[in-house]
Amino acid sequence: MKTTNYINTFIEVAEDCPVAEGEIPQAKDGKITVASYQFDMIIAHPYKYTSDDIIFNQYADKEGLAGQARKEARIEYFQKGRACLRASPLGKRYGWGIHYDEQGRIAIYAKGTPEYERFRNDPALQHTKAMRSKKA
Repeated sequence: MKTTNYINTFIEVAEDCPVAEGEIPQAKDGKITVASYQFDMIIAHPYKYTSDDIIFNQYADKEGLAGQARKEARIEYFQKGRACLRASPLGKRYGWGIHYDEQGRIAIYAKGTPEYERFRNDPALQHTKAMRSKKA
């Protein structure tokens, strides 16, 4: 099974992120977006979910999967590689860094806050950046 999880890592905001401080993503035309779904799930439950949990739950909710079908679908879903949260609009567009703890559970921190800077400068963590929105 493949995974999108990191351990003891901080994903910094993308170099071409258009905001100076973290912004809360909003639903568009009353519909939940990828960013608003991920934001709501992570902000309500910091360090409860892994990246795999967030990505799969978003897929399963969209597909209306429940019960045993949901459990079986998760195994099949991760049989092939999936985009990790480096590709999330949270870090690319909305200015949110993602911290993975020693068990791979995540929380998000807004760019421009002391918490974001603390994680960004922590030498005990691995560091990577969210993917750029445009090619360099």
